[in-house]
Amino acid sequence: MSTQHDAPTSAARPAPRSGPGGDPDSPAALPATELLARYASGDLSPVEATDAVLDRIAADDPALNAFCQVHADEARAQARASEERWRRGEPQGRLDGVPTSVKDVMLTRGWPTLRGSTTTDPDQPWTEDSPVVARLREDGAVFVGKTTTPEIAWKGVTDSPLHGVTRNPWNPATTPGGSSGGAAAAVAAGMGPLATGTDGGGSVRIPASFSGIFALKPTWGLVPHYPASAFGSLAHSGPMTRTVGDAALMLDVITGPDARDWAALAQPRDGFAAALDRPVRGLRVAFSPDLGRVSVDPEVARVVAEAVTAFEEAGAVVEQADPGLPDCLDDFHVLWFTGAAKATERLDDDQRARLDPGLREIIEQGLTYSAQDYLTAMATRMAMGERMGRFHAEYDLLVTPTMPIAAFEAGREVPEGSTARRWTDWAGFSYPFNMTQQPAASVPCGFTSAGLPVGLQVVGPRHSDALVLAACRALERLRPWAHLWP
Repeated sequence: MSTQHDAPTSAARPAPRSGPGGDPDSPAALPATELLARYASGDLSPVEATDAVLDRIAADDPALNAFCQVHADEARAQARASEERWRRGEPQGRLDGVPTSVKDVMLTRGWPTLRGSTTTDPDQPWTEDSPVVARLREDGAVFVGKTTTPEIAWKGVTDSPLHGVTRNPWNPATTPGGSSGGAAAAVAAGMGPLATGTDGGGSVRIPASFSGIFALKPTWGLVPHYPASAFGSLAHSGPMTRTVGDAALMLDVITGPDARDWAALAQPRDGFAAALDRPVRGLRVAFSPDLGRVSVDPEVARVVAEAVTAFEEAGAVVEQADPGLPDCLDDFHVLWFTGAAKATERLDDDQRARLDPGLREIIEQGLTYSAQDYLTAMATRMAMGERMGRFHAEYDLLVTPTMPIAAFEAGREVPEGSTARRWTDWAGFSYPFNMTQQPAASVPCGFTSAGLPVGLQVVGPRHSDALVLAACRALERLRPWAHLWP
């Protein structure tokens, strides 16, 4: 690859921190794969790991506001039951005893699901798990609480009328991104190695990039979804973790059909964790620095360009190439804003008055679109899918920056002084791949001179989730990040 770039300055790579809370030996510093190995050997118990995570929540969450619910007593009871199963040599499943958080848009039995909104009544029966939560529960995950989201997960930052502003562990003055911002902040700060996220326009990848963690938006349908999202087939569910290995393990658990999701794909024949060591030598990788139209901060561009060279070091053939996607922002807005209107259609006037003002604005705009507008936007999606299919006949993977900017001031939808009107104006690398339903991951790849994380996006053709994970694993080995803590 002939792209020229400057070497990163030393200021762009902060010195490694010594673990969450300054304790490198804390179980809260360990990925799920290591926790499970230590449970099996008897060197560590799920109770010790859960206590360490709850201690981190108690210490750090008052400043970060990553959790809207913490269920410490219930988590400890689950951990004690897990400890007994491990003592007997009979773990319940692949995640038995691993502290896990749930984004508060996913139904969780016994806990309210309020979606960051004052319009949802918490005083009602909560008797059902969403498919992702059900799978995690079946495999023994320890649920520590629910993480914050903007109201109905509508935007790429995390603040809501119900729970206020969520902040970034790397700099609490900045946003962790959104809409899975609470999940990202929790993982980044050591408040549980596994978190669930949803992504309708970048909502796991945006906060992964801003918060310095790993996240995957899987192929649409690979992870079952219920209740059906008002945002339709834009909405994906995926893992948010500190390591690629943890994400692959989590994906092995949460994939496969669920009777409540009529569009869920069949269970993959091969496991994702087992395929992580797939070699990337010989892969054809296209690097698009700007997708043909996105304005990228020069410092972010430099960090990403340096990281892309890791694929060459791993033996891939990297070329600068662009898929030539159309500017689909208006089409995405039609789909997204009509989805927001549908999600809130049963609210009365008093409830609507209490909504996030930005959400009210996009609802009003969504109500102006016609069925013809919607079908035109869907036609754009189909044309984009065809274009990406042809592109991937030539290139195995596409890599881009995840975000064109680093994290900005918390509590704002757009950076101060920006000409952007909506969050979508600065998320031009993410929402196109919700339109095309492809797997897309965000991998930490470096830092700005201010010490804020930068993410690199790896996109594959539909159903190539295992390949995307393997490529991210190769980058993780050559450009490790999990030892760096805010």
